[in-house]
Amino acid sequence: MDLWAIHLDSIWYVVSFILVIIGIGGSFLPVIPGPFVSWLGLLVLQLATPIAENYYILGITLVLSLALIIADYIIPYLSSKKYGGSKYGGFGASAGLVIGFFVPIPFAILICAFLGAFLGEMIYKPDYQVAYKAAIGSFLGVIATDLLKFLVCIGFLIIMIYQIVSF
Repeated sequence: MDLWAIHLDSIWYVVSFILVIIGIGGSFLPVIPGPFVSWLGLLVLQLATPIAENYYILGITLVLSLALIIADYIIPYLSSKKYGGSKYGGFGASAGLVIGFFVPIPFAILICAFLGAFLGEMIYKPDYQVAYKAAIGSFLGVIATDLLKFLVCIGFLIIMIYQIVSF
């Protein structure tokens, strides 16, 4: 293998690693689709010469990352509904996630998701008990999807490291 190919492979490894790390961070940020960005890291890794192409793994991980993108919007909504909320609470939680990204305080995403669900429910039906229960449900849904996305991205990191080490 010539020197140029070794340097190019090193670039693919670094880009792949950066994408997977960004994906892990994106697990908690609503503006970055964490699992999909991590999957792009796995895809870029396939460009490295010594890595054996494994389309089976790429296909499974792609389906998983796309399913998590969908679940990221559905689970908080369903969780809010389970606790007695309406679609307003679910939409409020989603809006709170986006707003929380721009608020410069610790745990802003979680706080804003909770407040968004609460305010959404208060707009729909001004009952504090119902709004509070729906906000709790939405909050639990957000926590569940973030944890699930984080674990999947860590799994993608493990797959990446395994492919690099085992070539």
